[in-house]
Amino acid sequence: MFNDSVGVTGNLDIVVLDENGVKKDARHVDNLVVAVGKQVIAARLVGNSLPVFSHMAVGSSNTAATVSQTALGTEIGRVILDSTQRTSNVISYAATFPAGTGTGTLTEAGIFNDGTTGNLLCRTNFNAVNKSAGDTIVITWNVTIQ
Repeated sequence: MFNDSVGVTGNLDIVVLDENGVKKDARHVDNLVVAVGKQVIAARLVGNSLPVFSHMAVGSSNTAATVSQTALGTEIGRVILDSTQRTSNVISYAATFPAGTGTGTLTEAGIFNDGTTGNLLCRTNFNAVNKSAGDTIVITWNVTIQ
């Protein structure tokens, strides 16, 4: 008898740069792959026409991540991904939140397959990251299929 299972996990690196490009803060955070994200992955395996994950968002809600969530608690900025790449069983998503985008006290992030709504793949909470108006945040998110 075979005992094989497939799981999806993720983590992200958050880097805050000031207006001169100097690193102000850096975090490594685990995330939760939500139920709807797993459904989109399964749908794409059979050629379903759901769009690929293309955007990342940040927000300010402290509501804990749960598998039933479909959005951030309080989204304050969303950007198109800079890049998406796959290496073996790991998909890496990178996004840059430039000066003036997603400004404030950030405590959550997520990956979506649309620029305004869309399906949520992953959501995470983290200790407050303060992004001033002139700051840039770069997030690199790794999703592993195990």
